[in-house]
Amino acid sequence: MNIAKLALLAAAGLVAMAVSATAADMIGNCEVTGKKGSFPIEKPAKAGQFTVETNLPGPVWWNGDTPETIKDGMEYCMAAEIAWRAGYDKLVVANTDWDPLIAGQTHDFDVAFSQISITDERKKVHDFSTPYFNSDIGVLARADAPVDADSIKKVKVGVQQSTTGMAFATDKLGLTNTQVYPDQGSMFAALRAKQIDAAITDTSIVLAQEVESKGGNKVVGQYQTGETYGGIYQKGNPNNPIIDKIIQSMKDDGTITKLGAKYLAASWGKDPASVPVWKP
Repeated sequence: MNIAKLALLAAAGLVAMAVSATAADMIGNCEVTGKKGSFPIEKPAKAGQFTVETNLPGPVWWNGDTPETIKDGMEYCMAAEIAWRAGYDKLVVANTDWDPLIAGQTHDFDVAFSQISITDERKKVHDFSTPYFNSDIGVLARADAPVDADSIKKVKVGVQQSTTGMAFATDKLGLTNTQVYPDQGSMFAALRAKQIDAAITDTSIVLAQEVESKGGNKVVGQYQTGETYGGIYQKGNPNNPIIDKIIQSMKDDGTITKLGAKYLAASWGKDPASVPVWKP
């Protein structure tokens, strides 16, 4: 897509990035391996393109801080593969705030991926895709001031608003000395600035942040919750079952496993199972 077209999109209020597949069947830096159009979607949210929403930043899952800089990552390449199998070589990424996304206040997208845990409460607002990742709740602390299963209940803990991590910290752990942040970025910035002693959110997210911190932070423990991630659909959209079939086909043929090995395991440098499991 040329600069003039990007300017038109920006003028329309959509923060997006569009990329086209090359002769090597690439979208961004993602090599798409399925058959193009094997599960055709004739009427996507935006004509001629596949639109995916997310909430940035999302290191490892979305490698870049803005749609314009993202070329790969676990969820980006998942979206690229879905777009390809749906019949599109044009993928547009729209960055949105977390609360409107979770509350069902955003529109004109085909699927949203943002490490979103599937819950019964959220199902009242959205349709969810078939699960594609298992996740628990992890604890990230400063490397120079680690906490443990006992001291976590006494120190100041950061949580992200409207997340399962926030609900777990208050409802299951009974934490009272918490600081609520609107997004992951501000929560992790507060941890780096020593404004909080620990941050609680998905194990997958804190593992990525540990790597991002270059030794400044450490994942010290996790709680097993049995959560799974799913993509968000606009409720009742007739394309939802088709995208579900695409995701299932990616699970069946090993595409999601390969993406996980390439972007998650390689980036974390450790097996999530090696993180100590704490009791609530």
